[in-house]
Amino acid sequence: MHDRLEPLEKLLSKKRYYGAEGIKEDRYEAHHHSSYHKDYDKVIFSNSFRRLSKKTQVHPLSKNDHVHNRLTHSLEVASVGRSLGLKAGEFLRKKHPSIEPYDVAYIVQTACLAHDIGNPPFGHAGEEVIKEWFFKNQNKDFLEELSPKELEDFIYLDGNAQSFRIVSKTENNLCAGGMNLTFATLGTLVKYPYCSRFCKTNEKQKFNYFHSEADFFALLFGELGLIKSDGTFKRHPLSYLMEAADDICYGLLDLQDAFELKIISLEDVREIFVLICKEDATEGIYHDQRYTPTQKISKMVAASIYHLAAHTMEVFEKNFDAIMGDDQPKDLIELFTNNAYQAGICEAKKLGSQKIFNEKRKIQLELGAYNIIQTLLDIFIPATYKLYKTGDEAKLSFRDKRALELMGGSKPKKTDNLYHMYQRVMDYVIGMTDNHAKYVANQLNGSGN
Repeated sequence: MHDRLEPLEKLLSKKRYYGAEGIKEDRYEAHHHSSYHKDYDKVIFSNSFRRLSKKTQVHPLSKNDHVHNRLTHSLEVASVGRSLGLKAGEFLRKKHPSIEPYDVAYIVQTACLAHDIGNPPFGHAGEEVIKEWFFKNQNKDFLEELSPKELEDFIYLDGNAQSFRIVSKTENNLCAGGMNLTFATLGTLVKYPYCSRFCKTNEKQKFNYFHSEADFFALLFGELGLIKSDGTFKRHPLSYLMEAADDICYGLLDLQDAFELKIISLEDVREIFVLICKEDATEGIYHDQRYTPTQKISKMVAASIYHLAAHTMEVFEKNFDAIMGDDQPKDLIELFTNNAYQAGICEAKKLGSQKIFNEKRKIQLELGAYNIIQTLLDIFIPATYKLYKTGDEAKLSFRDKRALELMGGSKPKKTDNLYHMYQRVMDYVIGMTDNHAKYVANQLNGSGN
């Protein structure tokens, strides 16, 4: 038992990182306010989290207030994650009585809250625009001085890596541990424990840390006991629950939004609900005259989330030894033993790609987002490069000087190297809400109020 207990103690680490002050274990906690509870408070009261209320989940600049934004999505994922974490805590306590289930619940819930905190304005469309802009301009003079691995951070830019950067480095305490979250929560936040270079060499699309955070990432995963014998990193077991909560929510709640926007009908999603909730339950809700169509789909989504979450815990417990080992599975949903649930999730994704993600108004707004983000990068990156080359703001043009002043506290420091100067630009751009990005781009174009 001792061999199994030690890895779990590491995985639930209460250590925090404070930059130059080093690592300190959190020993200041009360029964009603544990170290992991404090992590939750740090995230939910942060500026970056609050800005998610004006960031796109799927439908940019929607005028329908019932449609999810990044904030409501994150809160719902956190709710599912808390339930999964509590169940996981109860499962782990059967093996190790010292584990408090509510501690595990808070760890997963907080990771869920923070999982999208690094997403740029306009959702994944915004992410794609940024990557394309750096790829197209990689041979321009203002990018040629970056090293290959520095450039790859921008060409393959990932909101997951930006989320890790925000909570561990830039929010609240710049370069001094960011939000100073416990190592347990930071590890649970990570779905893809590798850097941008892995995207190039292994043709992956996702990664979880930039070159600038590589040293801390190695320190963190070493402390958590998540380094394999070959020197690569493995996932924190609780990250599987955070990922599953996200997958379950976005797969179903995207359907709810699409129904709200009249992109799909109740009939379009009937088969999905039949697969997950069974035919009798689905038909019972569909034919119940007490409910409006909106209420019907809400009830079916809620029931589907319940069934999928319950099966997720069955899969987590059954595959726990593999999840703790070096040869880890890709995710929990691929391990589902209920074929109907897997088919329901596949049908939801298929419907999303066929009707939701190619909806005409969504495409129009994403093209508008392309122009907005391109405008921001066309101005901020070259202005930053000129500051880097001259080392003197007085030598900048009026336009470049004023553009950099717009960035406020995120303005690049001329004493930094070029890579870190560009990262501060991206911290600023990615941190924008949809509306603010649109406003600033219009100002820079001379076409807005």
